[in-house]
Parts: sequence; C-alpha cells; structure tokens
Amino acid sequence: MDLLELREQIDAIDRQIVSLYEQRMEICGRVAEYKIETGKKVFDRQREMEKLAKVRSLTHNDFNSHGVEELFEQIMSMSRKLQYQLLAQHGDMGRLPFIRVEELETRGARVVFQGAEGAYSQAAMTRYFGEEIQSLHVDTFRDAMSAIDEGSADFAVLPIENSTAGIVSEIYDLLVEFENYIVGEQILQINHCLLGVPGTKLEDIRMVYSHPQSLMQSSRFLSGHDWRQISMQNNAFAAKKVAEEQDRSQAAVASEYAAKVYGLEVLRQGVNQEKDNSTRFIIVTNQKIFRKDAAKISICFELPHHSGSLYHMLSHFIYNNLNLCKIESRPIEDRSWEYRFFIDFEGNLADSAVKNALRGLRDEARNMKILGNY
Repeated sequence: MDLLELREQIDAIDRQIVSLYEQRMEICGRVAEYKIETGKKVFDRQREMEKLAKVRSLTHNDFNSHGVEELFEQIMSMSRKLQYQLLAQHGDMGRLPFIRVEELETRGARVVFQGAEGAYSQAAMTRYFGEEIQSLHVDTFRDAMSAIDEGSADFAVLPIENSTAGIVSEIYDLLVEFENYIVGEQILQINHCLLGVPGTKLEDIRMVYSHPQSLMQSSRFLSGHDWRQISMQNNAFAAKKVAEEQDRSQAAVASEYAAKVYGLEVLRQGVNQEKDNSTRFIIVTNQKIFRKDAAKISICFELPHHSGSLYHMLSHFIYNNLNLCKIESRPIEDRSWEYRFFIDFEGNLADSAVKNALRGLRDEARNMKILGNY
C-alpha cells in the first residue's frame, strides 16, 4: 500500500470514531436526564476507575493500554461537561452563596491596613476608598484579617502580589483560613526612596531597614554600599523606627509619603531597580457579596493526588471558554508534597459559563473555595 491508501483507511476509521463518539454523547445526555430526575451526582470516581481498567484490558500491548486510558479519560471528561451543561439548562446548578450588589457601601466604612502610618497599603486604601472613611492600622496581616472577621472593621486592604517580587504567600494562606472574601483590587505604582534623619549623609549610614521585598527590589542600589540590611514587617515601620531613634547611622527604604509622615529626609529617590514596579492590593470583607460589574473571580482548590488531575480541572475553563489570568500553588500544611492551587479567571458569578465551570470543579476537586468576585 502507498501512503495515500493508508491515509484513506485512517480517514475511514476516523469517520467511524466520530460517529461512535456522537452516539456515545447522545446516550450520555440520557444519563444526565436520569441523574437530574434521581438527584445522582455527575462525577462517580469509582465507576470511572473501573471503566478505565476495563478498556485497558481490551488492548494488546502496554503502549496501546496507556493510549486508550488517556483517550477514555478525555471522553469521560467531555461526558461530564455535557452533563453539567444539561444540569445548567434545567436550572439544577446549586446556589452559589454570594449576593450580587450594585455598589460596595464604602462611605464612612471602617477600613484596616497592615503597617504603620505611611505604608503603601495606606496609599492604596486612600486611592480605592477616598477620604470619607475611618481607617485603622494593625501590626500583621493576620490582625487585619481578624479585624474584619470579628467585625471591628468592614474592609481590609492587603498586598497580594508585586510585579517584581511575586506573590505575598501569607495572604494566600490567610484567604483559605478565614471566611473573608475579595470584593475589589487596587494596583499601586511603587517608588522606593532611601530615607534618613534630616542632615544624614550616605557615608553616615551603617544599617538599612525595610520589608524583605523592598530590600530585594532595591538590591542593585543597596549592594553598592557596605550597609547591613535588616528586614522588618513593613517599610513604614522601618521609617517610623528611623524617625523615633534619630540615629544617622540608620536609614529606611520606604515611600516618599512615609518621609512626609515621619519628618524624614529623602536621601535618594527611586532606589528600586525596576521602575515599572507595581503592587496589587486586594480589598477584603467578611460578606459574601460581589458587584454587578465584577469581572474577575478568584478560587482555590486541592487535587486528588494522581496523574492528570490538574489538567482535568483546567479543562473546565477551556470547555466553558473562560480566560485564566493567574495560577499559583501553595503547599498544604501537614501534607508533604501536596499543594493547593489558586486561580484567577475572568468572569462574573452570575454568568452561566462560570456556574457551569464551578459546578464541575466543585464536584471533581477537593475543598474548592470561591475567594471572591471583583
């Protein structure tokens, strides 16, 4: 046989495969109708494992066994997605416990941020909420989450990601731990300055204080000097320390706003090497609400510890034509080498495609949590 004849045979087989696939999906639709009537779950892991073992046994070598397993995993995945779609059409998607609102009630709100006066978080807070609020500051991110969890504040402003230093991992962990939810975000341009007691010269400095990320972002400038770098919880705390101790051997890397707040002198402007440096702050509350015009959703989930599980979770976004913005992973406490995944994607909780994807993820992932729609 020549190549053309072989290809014609493959085409004939492919037509049969397509025809059989459509027959199978038609029957899957009937299965979905039965499950709708009886209230049975779409995803039956035990049934699928038995099915995969059976089709593997029908093959004649290891290569085909692995190939058939992968093929049928995809077929069964598409079957589930069809069933979720039919559930959605019947209005049987389950209610998402989030309330849609026209606007956030921010006038006179109590807003908490982490750090001292002059922190970048305070600048982000002012940018997002304006001046007509009551603000308070706390020492740690956990304190801020606790404040809204307990009701002593309505909103918290927390840094979650920097364009050069990456994610603030503690915030991800706290979003899982607390029943607090993201309702907004604010991106703030970061411009670090070297601050000192008025009259300080660079040759006077022996120690520089700042947050670890700020030190890292300014490493090119700082490495040109024989200064001891000391990490602090927040760069505004660093500025406050320098101002309180009035020691010319100390300097802080912080914002120009912090210099004004604490009466420090800006010794050098823009010491961070990346001039296009921004931090993304999230606005968090203890209410399960989302704005009508919200366009981004954050979720997290754990996965069964077996091959291909992440791929199958992500396929729900592909099938529903949802665009992923970000994916991160964090180790799960007390479970070595297992991870929790955090995903941001475009959409609104009222959208049918979003509901469909979330239904599939909720059934197939472990401990899925909607972190917010904003």
